[in-house]
Amino acid sequence: MTVTEDNNVASAMREGAGDTLTGPATSRAERFTSYDVEAFEVPGGREENWRFTPMKRLRGLHDGSAVAKGEVKVETEVAPEAVVETVGREDSRLGVAGVPSDRIAAQAYSSFTTATVLTVPKETKTSGPNVLRLTGPGVGNTAYGHLQVRLEQFAEAVVVLDHQGSGTYADNVEFVVGDSAKLTVVAVQDWADDAVHVSEQHLKLGRDATLKHTVVTLGGDLVRISPTATFGDKGGDVELLGLYFADAGQHQEHRLFVDHAVANCKSNVMYKGALQGSSAHSVWIGDVLIRAAAEATDTYELNRNLVLTEGARADSVPNLEIETGEIEGAGHASATGRFDDEQLFYLQSRGIVEEQARRLVVRGFFHEILMKIDVPEVRERLEAAIEAELEAVGA
Repeated sequence: MTVTEDNNVASAMREGAGDTLTGPATSRAERFTSYDVEAFEVPGGREENWRFTPMKRLRGLHDGSAVAKGEVKVETEVAPEAVVETVGREDSRLGVAGVPSDRIAAQAYSSFTTATVLTVPKETKTSGPNVLRLTGPGVGNTAYGHLQVRLEQFAEAVVVLDHQGSGTYADNVEFVVGDSAKLTVVAVQDWADDAVHVSEQHLKLGRDATLKHTVVTLGGDLVRISPTATFGDKGGDVELLGLYFADAGQHQEHRLFVDHAVANCKSNVMYKGALQGSSAHSVWIGDVLIRAAAEATDTYELNRNLVLTEGARADSVPNLEIETGEIEGAGHASATGRFDDEQLFYLQSRGIVEEQARRLVVRGFFHEILMKIDVPEVRERLEAAIEAELEAVGA
């Protein structure tokens, strides 16, 4: 690919580069959060956290006009060691991982009636993946939901969230990872072409906890996923991975925030996306905040976008804000580009036809992410989906 790239490393700051690594104009530490819908003004699209989102396509989720009609069906296929419950709003476990940071998330939190909670008891490792399949409320219907995955101390599990179907859906998802627990999550957005999904995902890690969180976005008319990772104690390690493929007319938006507020924690972010077709649009926002108390932090974020056809657009904005110089390392990189003609020429010069050469380039582009997905069935399904996307335009 021919790319433009922005890289920063923490060593520059330690060597006296001043504020080389300062973040955006508005400090991430000042993010407003509330459970109250009315605490948030109705966004008009000019606000920093909404400026890339096509507001008219939200179907009223942002202004309160989207009235719940229908529900999302939740089907579970879990290992015998895991416990799945349907609980009411009054359950004291709900809301512990994070507070809504925008009006849609607050609306979703105030509107759900029951929540699904998956728990893995302490010192337990599940014998297989735990699949939660969520099917949309149907064409013309709107639903709000809440889901929580919680691992107690020293537990270990793999969880797959599989989203499919039609309709409009807003939800909050909580991942509560106890001390020394290890959670692997794969969240697949494989919606029908008409679907709208806006999801705020809250990731809370305990002492020495490990969380690998992978978001895969393929379908939907508009999909906006916002993971926020926080550390409750030292030694936490979070890996945020993402793969997305936007077709003509699709809007796919991923907004990440990693809040390093305690010492000796790690975070690594890597998202890759491909786009094809007229008005295909992807947005990636990566915010990392290292607070003054978060000494010995080690963090890096990376976004790569591959534009396959004319008329597609990728926006990529990495932000890194550091309030202390006593860190292990920090940096970010962002790149967007088209096929490199030299790569194609090299492959074709060895007898590979252009169509197959293009496929090989895309496969290689996504390979690093796909190999990090620990569920073979999901990985094979995604490989097939990528092949189908490429066939759609004769790539």
